[in-house]
Amino acid sequence: MAKALLGYVGGSDPRLLAEMRRLQQRVQDLESELVRIQTENEALTAAASHDRIMESVDAHQAEPALT
Repeated sequence: MAKALLGYVGGSDPRLLAEMRRLQQRVQDLESELVRIQTENEALTAAASHDRIMESVDAHQAEPALT
């Protein structure tokens, strides 16, 4: 058992380290993509809200300006 423990503590498997780095990079990429998509979603929501406001204004029934 001591040999097994020493083997485990003695050093990490390079394949395991490479996989861990790859997964960490993937998590960072996904977090960046999430931020980009959330920003795009907020912009689209604001544009849709603006369009609904503009549609609710009926220019044909607006009163003429006083001159």
